[in-house]
Amino acid sequence: MPQILPDFSNSVKLKYVKLGYQYLVNHILYLLLVPIMVAILIQVLRLGPDEILNLWKSLHFDLVQILCSSFLIIFIATVYFMSKPRHVYLVDYACYKPPVTCRVPFATFMEHSRLILKNNPKSVAFQMRILERSGLGEETCLPPAIHYIPPTPTMEAARGEAELVIFSAMDSLFQKTGLKPKDIDILIVNCSLFSPTPSLSAMVINKYKLRSNIKSFNLSGMGCSAGLISIDLARDLLQVHPNSNAVVVSTEIITPNYYQGNERAMLLPNCLFRMGGAAILLSNRRRNRSRAKYRLVHVVRTHKGADDKAYSCVFEEEDKEGKVGISLSKDLMAIAGEALKSNITTIGPLVLPASEQLLFLMTLIGRKIFNPKWKPYIPDFKQAFEHFCIHAGGRAVIDELQKNLQLSAEHVEASRMTLHRFGNTSSSSLWYELSYIEEKGRMKKGDRVWQIAFGSGFKCNSAVWKCNKTIKTTTDNPWTDCIDRYPVHIPEIVKL
Repeated sequence: MPQILPDFSNSVKLKYVKLGYQYLVNHILYLLLVPIMVAILIQVLRLGPDEILNLWKSLHFDLVQILCSSFLIIFIATVYFMSKPRHVYLVDYACYKPPVTCRVPFATFMEHSRLILKNNPKSVAFQMRILERSGLGEETCLPPAIHYIPPTPTMEAARGEAELVIFSAMDSLFQKTGLKPKDIDILIVNCSLFSPTPSLSAMVINKYKLRSNIKSFNLSGMGCSAGLISIDLARDLLQVHPNSNAVVVSTEIITPNYYQGNERAMLLPNCLFRMGGAAILLSNRRRNRSRAKYRLVHVVRTHKGADDKAYSCVFEEEDKEGKVGISLSKDLMAIAGEALKSNITTIGPLVLPASEQLLFLMTLIGRKIFNPKWKPYIPDFKQAFEHFCIHAGGRAVIDELQKNLQLSAEHVEASRMTLHRFGNTSSSSLWYELSYIEEKGRMKKGDRVWQIAFGSGFKCNSAVWKCNKTIKTTTDNPWTDCIDRYPVHIPEIVKL
């Protein structure tokens, strides 16, 4: 028997149905207002000149009414513009690129491990398995003190690393932006595990002879998400200090935190963390608007520290032999997933189009009223953002977020390639990822970027940026000399 009705499952592309639904819901106000405005215009055109003149004369205005109305309009406009938050712009940023002398190929790393842990071959084998599956490449870098056998994690060496990374990033920022040290009004330095006295922010002030009235802050112990916490702090300060420049420095000093014991949970960071740092210039000055790369739209912070498991899943402590290290819990990924869920719940209504919010609400109501077993609707964040910068904390972190947010390989390419080329550079990794997208020539005017970072405590923080102008490739980018080789294929296991 011939088929009477066409096979809609084959003839209708559901992709275009969804696009039509999104367009309809997201532009519903325009679709409703345009017919109303057209109807009013047609009605006015039907009136003759005499009728329009009589209608105008029938409206009686006296001087008092005009003055009161004008005063009210001016008062409302003044209150609105005074209460409106100041725009915060990201003028430019610079990422530190370690010298080739600091590179740690797999063979070098494993040779050092065998010599340092020669009495514990099981720990050496464990590190090899982690490194094989880490997603890191052969060009990641460790500070000079870690290259010694045994390592020499002295205070002098740690300060030396801090000066090398921070001053190099700052010098590059000054060169790229033309900023003078005396023009810095706010300075924020975040470094989680190295907190000397005087502070790292004082070290920067001393090096560049910054003003005596500068507002300086030094954040420590806040993990890999501290970079976005610094951005949030800078934003709040720029709201109350007009016509100001804020410099944020994000880094992690590896030298004093290289674990030399045998506890597996503490050996894991040795395999993942590498040298890195970034300096970012934020401003609320109007004259910087035209040359700024991005405008800060939202910052959303989620803290799960009230939960004991979340609080202790990334914990600095001593092992049985009294050696200090960072212990990573087996529950880390599950806790990160819960923190991400809470963060998404907050940021979703701020960024998602109406079509996605409506689908999420309908699914939620359906699960509550009709069937709790209905599969929950995961909003399509690709409708809200063109680019994603996921903290390059490790391969498992990127895999989990790609799966949960239903992202394509291209969406997480910047994160995977940053992990491969530079390793986990802690709070600065987001800026290496953003730099990768720019160097690939993918950042266009109006594009929206979502930065997501996780940190001890446990925290999940997000920042949303909007691109001010199409960004051209430059010669002072940390990816310049190798961008043509990327993206590279990263196998599941690299046999060592």
